[in-house]
Parts: sequence; C-alpha cells; structure tokens
Amino acid sequence: MTENAIQIENLTKAYPKFKLQNLNLTLPTGCILGLIGENGAGKSTTIRLLLKLLERDSGKVELLGTDIDTPEFISRRNDIGVVLDEVGFPAQLNARQLDRIFSDTYARWDSERFFSLLRQFGVPDDKPFQSYSRGMKMKAGIASALAHDAKLLILDEATSGLDPVAREEVLEILTDFTRDETHSILISSHIVSDLEKLCDYIAFLHKGKLLLFEEKDRLLENYGVLQCTEQTLDALPKEAVVGKKVGKYGAEVLLRREFAPRGAQLLPCNIEDLFVYMVKEETL
Repeated sequence: MTENAIQIENLTKAYPKFKLQNLNLTLPTGCILGLIGENGAGKSTTIRLLLKLLERDSGKVELLGTDIDTPEFISRRNDIGVVLDEVGFPAQLNARQLDRIFSDTYARWDSERFFSLLRQFGVPDDKPFQSYSRGMKMKAGIASALAHDAKLLILDEATSGLDPVAREEVLEILTDFTRDETHSILISSHIVSDLEKLCDYIAFLHKGKLLLFEEKDRLLENYGVLQCTEQTLDALPKEAVVGKKVGKYGAEVLLRREFAPRGAQLLPCNIEDLFVYMVKEETL
C-alpha cells in the first residue's frame, strides 16, 4: 500500500474556550504515531474529529486513503479498530453477548481471536461490563478492536488504568500488529514512556496547537539538554532553544543539537523530557 493511513490537513475545531488550530499530520502506512499532550491539549478532540463523532469547522481528513466525508468511506469502517478513553460498552452486557453483536456488525469478526485476547488479558467473558474495573474495560475494548482484522487502530488513552504488566502485554500486541506493513496505529496517551517504546512518530499538542511532529528516533538524535549560565543562554540563537528552565544556579536548555556551542557537552533527552520542556510556560 502506498497511501498514508492518516492524512490530516488544516483541521480546525473551535469551542468558546478552546480551539484546535490548523492541525496537519500524516501517518505513513505501517507505522505508529503517538499523540502527546497535557489534559485539554486537543488529543481526544482530534480523535473524535477523525471518527466523525464531532463535526469539524474546516479541514480535510483521509483515513486509509479515503476522505471521511465520501460515501466510499462507509465501506472502510470495517478496517478501523477504535478504543476511546471511555469504552462505552452497554453496562448490562457481557463479552459473550458483545461477541454475538460484533459478529453481525463486522464482516471479518474473529470470535476465536476475541476470546483468546480476553483470556490473555485475564478478562472474564461471562460478567456484565458494569462489574469491570476501568482497566478491564480497556482490555476488553482493545480485544474487540483487534478482533475484526482492522488495518488501522485509533486508540485514545488505551493503556490508561492498566497495571504495568498489562500495559506491557498491550504494547507487545500492538507492536506485533504493525509487523504487518499494511497495519497502522494512532495512539494518544499520558504515559509518555509507553509511546517512547512503541511509536515511530511523535506529535506534541499543546493548547490546540501542534508544537512538534517528527520521527521519534530523529527527535532523540536532534535534541539535547545543555546546562549553562544565563549569559550562555542569552547568547544562543532564538531558533536554537525549544524550552528552558532558569534557576538561581543557572539554566537547563532543551536545544537543537545543530546550534550547540562548540565544545558543549549535551545531555541526552527522552520523549518525556521534550514534552515537559515544551509545555512549560517559558517555552519559546
């Protein structure tokens, strides 16, 4: 497949106190994109716009090469697996009943795969969803998203509420999912370390704006932390500094490595460092 799994162009949605502003993102087929941002950054709004759970004000969205506003997109829905931050299964139903419903809903529903994943996650199939913990609900949602041969998974805080062992299991399953080069994932999470393990691309949202969108490995190669004096900070080119912390003992600067002063020793940074620096009030 040559088309992108997700293509977002100038996506905008305005509320009285919030605006998602001209969002542009591309997820190549076969890759995993992690969407990072603090509460209220616009992650869930973005995902709901992609799924047409909200009406956008402007912009264009294509999923799996198909415009979501066209009649042709209806046939694409079987190819998209979704887990939202609130799974939304009917409270009185159990997994066995859900299996019967989904077998009539999805053309390629795989009951054996669904129940195998539930067993792997330790989720009972005979208890009503209202008795599930949040973590169990998320596991059931992930199992259902993986059980109908989807090509694209869209996951909103899908590892939230899971213990570390269960999160690791889910990450391994998602990694295996994209070993098929026709499979792709968009996942948002507050757990930045999960995305660092999993993702090929990282997008940072902050107050409705896209601060940064880049291949994960390139991010880690291109940025570092410089510990320096305020005088050195003041002498750095403005375009070099992505974020900074200034204290009475000096400054720590998230810096583009290409602008580092000659001979400077930069400390490595991880995705969480980038996130923290970039959303601080002093971010340039």
